[in-house]
Amino acid sequence: MITTQAFATIRALQRSAWNDCFPGALEDWDYYVAVENAAIEDFQWRYLAVYDNGTLVAVAPAFITHYRLDTTVSGVGKRLTTRLQRVWPGALQLGLYAVGSPVAERCDVGFASDVPAARRPLLLKHLLHAARQDADDLGIGLLAVKDAPSHDPHWRESCRAAGFQSMPSLPTGVLPLPYGSVDAYLGSLGKSTRKDLRRKLRAPGPRVEWRDNIDDVLPEVMRLYEATLTRAELQFERLPADYFTGVLERLEGRAVCVLYWVDEQLVAFNLMLRDEHRLVDKFFGHDVAFTRDHNLYFRSWLTNVDYCIQHKIAAYECGQAGYASKLRLGCEFQGNQVFFRHRNRLVNGLLALVKLFIRPDRSDPAMAAAISETR
Repeated sequence: MITTQAFATIRALQRSAWNDCFPGALEDWDYYVAVENAAIEDFQWRYLAVYDNGTLVAVAPAFITHYRLDTTVSGVGKRLTTRLQRVWPGALQLGLYAVGSPVAERCDVGFASDVPAARRPLLLKHLLHAARQDADDLGIGLLAVKDAPSHDPHWRESCRAAGFQSMPSLPTGVLPLPYGSVDAYLGSLGKSTRKDLRRKLRAPGPRVEWRDNIDDVLPEVMRLYEATLTRAELQFERLPADYFTGVLERLEGRAVCVLYWVDEQLVAFNLMLRDEHRLVDKFFGHDVAFTRDHNLYFRSWLTNVDYCIQHKIAAYECGQAGYASKLRLGCEFQGNQVFFRHRNRLVNGLLALVKLFIRPDRSDPAMAAAISETR
């Protein structure tokens, strides 16, 4: 008999059982403990579990928040929705229950290692039903799946059967690195990009320091984080200091923070997760006063590329922003979808109209180009 349960903490599920459902995941049980401990403002955590005769067979993270419908909009569209928000506060904000995580790269359901592929659609159906029931119990009308892989037929078919609408989400950039050197990587790029990066490399660069502890520079890291967040058009969550220190502490060598110094001034940092297969960029923060003169973004990019090549890491996963630069730098893109349904038919119908105007590919040509590559 299949049963389901929703928990408010990942500690309600055994570490080994959770990790068995996500073999090799960098964002594993310990990562979610660090996220919980950080107490990110305006987010509550849920964890969905599916059991077969009392045995855990599928799990997924979920969260509750107040969601602004224009979160993935940028450029002119963002300016228009910001004006609307000033005139009509709360017009674009809804209570949201979402399967997935605001601080994970993609939405994945984890299945126990002995679950055959043929049973996964049934378990996914039960998991979505459990999410709807949990959302109803908590009085939340809007249910979504955040950043499901576009080419996953189980997600697509299960969400369609449950009556969900869909729209493109922000694609995830991935740079494959089958190169023997940074110079070989540069040779794979377009002529103008290659020439520009080599010119930047000839200029004096900042001092680079790899750290697994940033307690002594945490105020400066958070200053850079807040400054970067203020400039960003696309940002879903605001991370507290405990997120950065907690991830570094709990992931024990699988998380690293790279610091960039000009003389004694910390001018940039880059929090990443790593294993022998991939380097995952979680957040890059920088001081805009130093960015142009010291080419901080491209310096950090080439530092990460060099690290991957030196350690024979096959892929640099570089997140969901800066698509214009990433297209030039040779990235490939993995498509993501948002699925959603409001239990109120009228609101659900209105969302069908709203999504025509707030799709992320409507306002950013580079993002639209990245999304088109995933189809």
